[in-house]
Amino acid sequence: MAWQPQAGPLVQLSQCLRDSLSGHDIAAQKSAEQMLRQAKTSPDINNYLTYITVTPSPPDGFSQNAYHGARSAAAILLKNNVKTSYRTIPDPSKAYVKSSILVGLQDSNAQIRNFVGNVITEVVRQGGVMGWPQLLPDLLSMAANENGQSAAEAQDGAMGALFKICEDNKRLLDQDVPNQGRPLAYLLPKFLDLTASPNPKLRSRALSAINVFFNEPIAVTARDNVNSILPRVVQLTADESEDVRRFVCRTFALLADGMPSVLLPHMEGIINYTITQQKDIQNEELALDAAEFFFEASSTPALRDAFGPYLDRIVPVLLDSMIYSEDDQLRLEGEAEDADVEDEEKDIKPQFATSKTSRATVDGGSKAVPQATNGQAKPAANGYAYEDDDELSEGEIDEDDLEQDPEDEWNLRKCSAAALDSIASHFGGPVFNVTLPWLMENLGHKDWQNREAAVLALGAIGPGCMQDIEPHLPKLVPYMLSLLSDQQPVVRQITSWALSRFAGWASHLNPIDKQQYFEPMMEGILRCMLDNNKKVQESAASAFATLEEQANTELMPYSAAIVQQFVRCFGRYKDRNMYILYDCVQTLAEYAGPELAKPELVDMLMPALITRWEKVQDQSREMFPLLECLAFVATALGNRFTPFARPFFMRCIRIIQDNLEAGANVASQPYLDIPDKDFLVTSLDLLSSIIQALEEPYSSELAKTAQPNLFEMLAYCMKDGNNDVKQSAYALLGDCSIYIFPQLQPYLPTLLEILLHQLELSHVAEDPDTACRVLNNACWSVGEMAMRHKDGMAPYVDRLLSKLALIMFAENVPDSINENAAIAIGRLGIGCHAQLAPHLGTFAMPFLRAMQKVSWTDEKGHAYKGFASVVLDNPQAMEQCLLDFFAEMANAPGLFLTGMQAEGPLQNFEKVLSQYKGLIGDGWDNYLHNLAPPQEQALRQLYTF
Repeated sequence: MAWQPQAGPLVQLSQCLRDSLSGHDIAAQKSAEQMLRQAKTSPDINNYLTYITVTPSPPDGFSQNAYHGARSAAAILLKNNVKTSYRTIPDPSKAYVKSSILVGLQDSNAQIRNFVGNVITEVVRQGGVMGWPQLLPDLLSMAANENGQSAAEAQDGAMGALFKICEDNKRLLDQDVPNQGRPLAYLLPKFLDLTASPNPKLRSRALSAINVFFNEPIAVTARDNVNSILPRVVQLTADESEDVRRFVCRTFALLADGMPSVLLPHMEGIINYTITQQKDIQNEELALDAAEFFFEASSTPALRDAFGPYLDRIVPVLLDSMIYSEDDQLRLEGEAEDADVEDEEKDIKPQFATSKTSRATVDGGSKAVPQATNGQAKPAANGYAYEDDDELSEGEIDEDDLEQDPEDEWNLRKCSAAALDSIASHFGGPVFNVTLPWLMENLGHKDWQNREAAVLALGAIGPGCMQDIEPHLPKLVPYMLSLLSDQQPVVRQITSWALSRFAGWASHLNPIDKQQYFEPMMEGILRCMLDNNKKVQESAASAFATLEEQANTELMPYSAAIVQQFVRCFGRYKDRNMYILYDCVQTLAEYAGPELAKPELVDMLMPALITRWEKVQDQSREMFPLLECLAFVATALGNRFTPFARPFFMRCIRIIQDNLEAGANVASQPYLDIPDKDFLVTSLDLLSSIIQALEEPYSSELAKTAQPNLFEMLAYCMKDGNNDVKQSAYALLGDCSIYIFPQLQPYLPTLLEILLHQLELSHVAEDPDTACRVLNNACWSVGEMAMRHKDGMAPYVDRLLSKLALIMFAENVPDSINENAAIAIGRLGIGCHAQLAPHLGTFAMPFLRAMQKVSWTDEKGHAYKGFASVVLDNPQAMEQCLLDFFAEMANAPGLFLTGMQAEGPLQNFEKVLSQYKGLIGDGWDNYLHNLAPPQEQALRQLYTF
């Protein structure tokens, strides 16, 4: 007999579910949540939840509205139970859920249908497609109304569920099932059939489901069947439904990105079609999807050339799409001066640490600063004008995201500007020629929205059309500077960004022209950083960070004025804009570092940073950009950072300790929140910068007095499961080896054992990008320890050589890793050459091959000094590659050799040459003739042998 609910428990559970959503009665809500936790232990709980979800008729005593709340809560709870406990749900209960839940797709309420689709998708995710083999045929039958009994709601619900299944199980559906093939091979033809449905909503949803599989990475089955899909998509270009045409445009955009070759024969028709769709600006979603095609295709070498004959049609439609709509104009005109209004937490975007030190082949100076970061505040290329935020998956969206500022959303205006930027970068002059008349018409327009769009367009085409725009800049730049005082905040905002696009031009003018154009540009943007509107502040700060990068060291004479303005910003900015201000400070520190070390600038900047440092809590995400900023500042100030170092150093130690302890607690208590690893990353990076910046007595004292012990915590970080943490940990290990080796030395036995485990190529296969950066830093740190521990490395040499040699031989890693492994082996040879000598014949040739790619730096000199010592111990092993070694000696710059003195390879190179001269005897001169004449000549001039 089929399972049936009991009336009493059904009513009681429905009441609890309804009360669990009762925001106005907190006591009832808490009581309901407590009872629901108890109810989860019942073996029939998921049956009850399913029954309530799919049953539209309320039990006695419930109004329709109250029962709808109970049904919604039941569906959400059911999905969560499936997600967290699917394997422990009794099989009869699973069978009941599967046999009953599809009924909910026919519900008259769209929200319930959506919730039911979520439950179905979760069951498939947890149990697999083959765990519910009848599901896909049943959904497709319902969507297609094969039995003639499906209402429109049922078709809509089934298609919604199918779309969710495709979106969440894309890879699973494209995998072979034994004796059944790929589920996607069954689905795609059915979806194509549904695109011919008389129901326009069904047609659009079917095409959107197909598009899921054209997203990168493109499904193999979709790729194999594209030639049968594309003709149907072309037929749909004439569809009367705007939604269908939207997804047609989306298909073209996806194919332009992932399979451009299939579009090449059809480009003329697609371009004409897409232009027509984008002109329909009354339907902004349709116009946006059309613009997406131009954006994707313009970034694809195989397609963008095809735009050439159509620029006079494409460019104007992109330009017109960049003007704010009437609704946006009304919204923006109502913006108030809000610089003194505190930010709410939802106004602040999540922050992610991006400043992680990665050691490429070291370049002579061992003080490597963290890499510059774009971060949240300064988008990579396009600034706030048209940053394309990554889309969030369904599970990542929260209520705060639903209240997102419209100005932060990817929209038609931004997409059109980004497409224009990309097209201008490729075509240059022809784009400028088409744009110029439009610019002339709109730059001085009486309506602010036209002026704003013209400035946006000018900034968009600027870098790509610089040669053609440059003659006009002496007039354009002063005009744009005047717009920094425009009444409309949004005009001031876009003008700051546009000016920054021409900062490279202005900053490298001759002194007289620089005074006329660059200095007013810099001063104008700096002034807008203290605008009364927070969005203008944000845009100006972002623009100034770009200006700093473009101007580079040209900024140094202006450092005092810049720092003065930054300090004013620290005094006025609210929380959100602090993030971009940190980026401005760290970029200035990167490019004008020596200037910041002047006492008067230190006295201005550091109190402002310290005031903020004391305000920010250890758990705040603002700590990430603040720590990154301080790492750059510490490096720039050098030993002038000494008076400030201790509080920063000790707080980093505390943050690391707290996060390591929190991580350990999660391991034993999984219900706790997982701590953010970026706290570890940024703290480790700042510790590295402080150790580099301070003179040895001060940095040693900090390491010695740190509680808990710095090196014991470093050991935990080197073993962390997160590669970003390990990357920063190995960077700190190398820096400690360079600057405070006596403090590090007692802990080397423990740290080297951990490091040896890290030197495994198998780690690279798991996550190639991040694992390679860890491996790079690990190899680099071995070399730094070998330079100072010398013969103390003897107990580890055999194991280190076996690991480092494999890395040096590897072909599946970046060259920099092969090079750092070779440098580490060479440096080990300084103190442990006798142990390496028996293996010389095995690693000599790959060592020389790797070292040939490395510039002549101190690190290369150290490595060759050690390698030469190994050669002296086993000269016979070099028979196959001796001339290669001699050629490298001949290529060494003379100033480099003498400059390194005893630290370098000069003496050992001469010993090697003398040794082989004695071994070869009378044939020595003839042997050297095997070198190219310039190399033989250089060898005789550089060395005495």
